[in-house]
Amino acid sequence: MDKYSYIANAHTNVIDDMYQSYKNNPESVDETWQRFFEGYDFSLAKYGEDGQADVGVSNKEIAVRDLIHAYRSRGHLKSTTNPVRERKDREARLELEDFGLSKADLDTEFECGKLIGVGKASLKKIIEALKDIYTGNVGFEYLYIRKPDIVDWFKEKVEKDALKYNPPIEEKKQILSKLNEAVVFENFLHTKYLGQKRFSLEGGETTIPALDALIDRSAELGVEEVVIGMAHRGRLNVLVNIMGKTYEQIFNEFEGSFAPDQTMGDGDVKYHMGFSSQVVTPSGKNVNLKLAPNPSHLEAVNPVVEGFVRAKIDNLYKDSKKVMPILIHGDAALAGQGIGYELIQMSKLDAYGTGGTIHFIINNQVGFTTDFDEARSSIYCTDLAKTVDAPVLHVNGDSPEAVVFCMKVAAEYRQKFEGDIFIDMVCYRRHGHNESDEPKFTQPSLYNLISKHPNPREIYNKSLIERGDIDAGLAKSMDKEFKAQLQDRLNMVKQEQLPYTLQESEKEFSEMRLSRPEDFDESPDTSVSAEYIEKVGKALMSVPSGFKPIKQIDKVLKQRKEMFFDKKELNWASAELLAYGSLLLDEKVVRMTGQDCKRGTFSHRHAVVRDMNTNEPYNFLDHIEEGQKPFQIYNSLLSEFGVLGFEFGYAMADPNAVVIWEAQFGDFANGAQVMVDQFISCSYTKWRRMNGLVLLLPHGYEGQGPEHSNARPERYLQLASGNNMYICNLTKPSNYFHMIRRQLAMPFRMPCILMSPKSLFRHPLVVSKVEEFTEGKFQEVIGDDYVDAKKVTKVLLCTGKVYFDLLERQQKDKRKDVAIIRVEQLHPFPKKQVMAELDKYNVKTVHWVQEEPENMGAWSFILRTFREVKKDVISRKNAASPATGFAKVHKQEQEDIMNRSFA
Repeated sequence: MDKYSYIANAHTNVIDDMYQSYKNNPESVDETWQRFFEGYDFSLAKYGEDGQADVGVSNKEIAVRDLIHAYRSRGHLKSTTNPVRERKDREARLELEDFGLSKADLDTEFECGKLIGVGKASLKKIIEALKDIYTGNVGFEYLYIRKPDIVDWFKEKVEKDALKYNPPIEEKKQILSKLNEAVVFENFLHTKYLGQKRFSLEGGETTIPALDALIDRSAELGVEEVVIGMAHRGRLNVLVNIMGKTYEQIFNEFEGSFAPDQTMGDGDVKYHMGFSSQVVTPSGKNVNLKLAPNPSHLEAVNPVVEGFVRAKIDNLYKDSKKVMPILIHGDAALAGQGIGYELIQMSKLDAYGTGGTIHFIINNQVGFTTDFDEARSSIYCTDLAKTVDAPVLHVNGDSPEAVVFCMKVAAEYRQKFEGDIFIDMVCYRRHGHNESDEPKFTQPSLYNLISKHPNPREIYNKSLIERGDIDAGLAKSMDKEFKAQLQDRLNMVKQEQLPYTLQESEKEFSEMRLSRPEDFDESPDTSVSAEYIEKVGKALMSVPSGFKPIKQIDKVLKQRKEMFFDKKELNWASAELLAYGSLLLDEKVVRMTGQDCKRGTFSHRHAVVRDMNTNEPYNFLDHIEEGQKPFQIYNSLLSEFGVLGFEFGYAMADPNAVVIWEAQFGDFANGAQVMVDQFISCSYTKWRRMNGLVLLLPHGYEGQGPEHSNARPERYLQLASGNNMYICNLTKPSNYFHMIRRQLAMPFRMPCILMSPKSLFRHPLVVSKVEEFTEGKFQEVIGDDYVDAKKVTKVLLCTGKVYFDLLERQQKDKRKDVAIIRVEQLHPFPKKQVMAELDKYNVKTVHWVQEEPENMGAWSFILRTFREVKKDVISRKNAASPATGFAKVHKQEQEDIMNRSFA
């Protein structure tokens, strides 16, 4: 039987389709078909369509072509990227016998040499070239990328530019100079502050020339601002030798004499703080640099940086190529923290794109004390890059020129393709996790090697002399300069601080003042004109000609017309959209993200609707008037940690933006608790950054079970201190409107946490008259205008949705002897306003009523904060889980709260 009969029997159109796919991208077809089409292409090229091939030669050519493909895709597994120990055998399968070749073929010449730029050449020469390209100090991973133009660009960089790369003498001096600076700094701290924690860069000093080269090349390509996010390893070195922070400033922080403004509160340790500067790069470009503050939660800063950069793109530069994020990771953290995957999945989405991020990994092969083979299952810590076809360059940290080459490629890739790229610099950590830690407890053999290993500066200096790139005299003079520099630092020779000009947004932040207690006695006027209401109302009830929304939306549009122009009273959704629209008319930025937030989780908002025939979206608030700012509303990916961090970063960059994150249900914010604890609650006191981020956390007991009832208000109230954030639970649409506008009306910025409603969106009593928007302001406390003050024997204090349950019972039983006072704002606690309402009544005990169990909700906060009156609580009993999942039990519990309230 003909051994090729399977081809004859196959459908030729199918094979042709596969061949076309192969030509566009070889990786798009099965590997066996790749090999078949390679042979077919070779046959056409060498012999034409009618030619007769020498089968032996043809098979060998195909085998050599397969060998080249294998080096391109798997050569990185054998590259010499580890400076201190042998690499594990990753079964690269690059031996001759793996391809049906042998030593007897080494002197045979093959046409395939043209593929890698060596022309027709012997197999021996082809292999030498492949080893030089793919198994040297850089391991290239790019062949999985599914865009042929990017693959071709990378092949050019790898197989031509990398081989030819030989930096000019001035660049070599710059590399050595930055290595000198890195080593001097570590020696200074190690001498001056022996044993103090500093998370040194020793072993990874090449980070400094790497960042220097990256910023320089990026600036040449148009980048005007760089925002860096990194954890602790090397942070102080980066602050001094990249950002331009002086030794004196670092010295003061080590001595503990650095005193943050006491009104700003707590501050943080020296290796957590942020910094801003303006530097001139070696090529003479001015670049604005920012290092974001970062807690010990390692990768948590990453989405904050991305949000900050996106705000700069949207509101300052209008061009992603002018501002660039750099994220510096530890290998163990990148592999181990889920936030890395969230961030990668955000990178190409309309809501979160920043034009590509440079990911630089200081890969010291040890996480805290854990060796890499206990820290991840993947071969590389960077394997998540493949999720979005981001290329990865693994590079030996003891080879500074190779590292610099990789950084330049990264800068060019980012600017050309606007995508993420990873540089995995494999190095080591000379000391333990910190300088007082003993690493030999857990890695004795590794640290025996490290203790004898010269630092990257010594290695580079020696290699330059051996290569004759610089003469011995110059090497000695730089060595002399290095020692003089170290002595200057030990003598604390004064350095001049770099000048810094505030950007417009930074200037506005700097002109704001800190909050004062009296700021919370009464909220400012946040009303709007009737003209604003008419403009927004018309926009909300209109769709363009020919646009066909689904029937339910027709009903929504009619209801909006009725509310704005007939009844002149607005429900929650209309009041909310009016707040956003009015801010857009004030030329402010409004950005909102969350899962399903365009329509609203509870189908109440409908800020964006779609044509039922074309699926085209229509954003109502984009069409209020000519020349207005757009309403930035995005459905987010299914992420809380990453998305909330991104929005915090966005709000941190712009004082004129109302930035809102909506949780699908309130306790989904559990997945972003690090952001709340480490950034949002303490942005004032810890980081000295004002931030007006708003969190909408749906909350209220309606029988939907534990996850869909409780937004965990007690967690936010536990973090409430020193007027650090608003925490609210509202009952009136107009109060939401004024709360949102208040975010930009105060002479300071601070976050706002709202226990957002669910059933109240459609409650018939939850409406506000138009006058409450044209004349009103935020009401911290709302009194009871139903009761007879002289007859009142019982006062109930409550917050949020439970008020309407209490109101229903009060009205039904005509209880004019029981007053209900709504505390709309829990923090800062409106003590004066509450006392003003209580003074109307002659009662000894005030009852705090809440739906949550006694050990949850606001009760413990009320006990701590409001000590002026005797209090009791009416609530569900203590519980480990916030709510029952059984509707009948829920109803009984709710009934019990009502009965006790009116007993």
